[in-house]
Amino acid sequence: MTSPDSSTRTSSDDLGARLAALIEGVRDRDGGEVDDSVPRLAEADPALLGLALATPDGEVRAAGDSRQAFSIQSAVKPFLFALALVDTDGEAVDAVGIEPTGEAFDAIVLEGGTGRPPNPMVNAGALLTAALVDGGDADGRAERIVRGLASFAGRDLEVDDDVAGSEILLGDRNHALAHLMRSEGTLHVGADDAVSAYARACAVLVDAEALAVMGATLALGGRNPVTGEQVVSAAVARDVVSVMATCGVYDGSGRWMRSVGVPAKSSVSGALVLSSPGRLGAASYSPRLDELGTSVRGALLMERLSRELGLHVFDAGRG
Repeated sequence: MTSPDSSTRTSSDDLGARLAALIEGVRDRDGGEVDDSVPRLAEADPALLGLALATPDGEVRAAGDSRQAFSIQSAVKPFLFALALVDTDGEAVDAVGIEPTGEAFDAIVLEGGTGRPPNPMVNAGALLTAALVDGGDADGRAERIVRGLASFAGRDLEVDDDVAGSEILLGDRNHALAHLMRSEGTLHVGADDAVSAYARACAVLVDAEALAVMGATLALGGRNPVTGEQVVSAAVARDVVSVMATCGVYDGSGRWMRSVGVPAKSSVSGALVLSSPGRLGAASYSPRLDELGTSVRGALLMERLSRELGLHVFDAGRG
């Protein structure tokens, strides 16, 4: 892998200027609250605001605080699903459901009759997909996950050990979900093992530019537009983006698809990652969250970006 400066080329062309204008258009929105479930998240500066796009030619256009590092948190879930699909030769698609729930992301709920998590975008599903990637133990799976995420991003990535430790110590509901799946016979590793691997995945540090490349890799059939690497197959990328469309913004996914119309995944760190099929990847970072755990300014940014670039997948006049 390479450094962020050499692996992405940030353009100052007209599109970059348009992104800067979008940033300024939402900067004065100060609704929402910074998440405090993990001490490091609670320390985030609520004024931070970044936006980035990654296009098929490998260009990364960005504006604002696009290189501010943050832990990926729930935005890791589509990529965990992708890695699990690869490492199980597609069997992960049967190990976890793919239906939206209308429940909170950390609800203590499994599918009736199967004991499966409802989908890979909620915590139960992500705990399971993290446990399905290759590796003999929690450390091995965490290493595989970090390597896989680095391939999606086209650069080396690191884990914030303090965040990971807090996730393990304070993640009571995740521990409860892991034990529940163990009791149902769904989870085939130890509960602590599953929580540890997932916590380290959530603690991987990215910025909006890296996350935009990750989203673009899924949007472009699994090919990283910066490195040219085929990270996952086109079939895996299609499956992941499909579930992002229906479940990626939790019980706000229907409203999201109506207003933004681009498959996305939210994160309590304040990140949003979008995958516009065949077009581009985008990511924003703004720590203030609404009641559903979605970035307030990020959601508004992405709605305006979709309209500006004609990205809505159901728009007959798509640009």
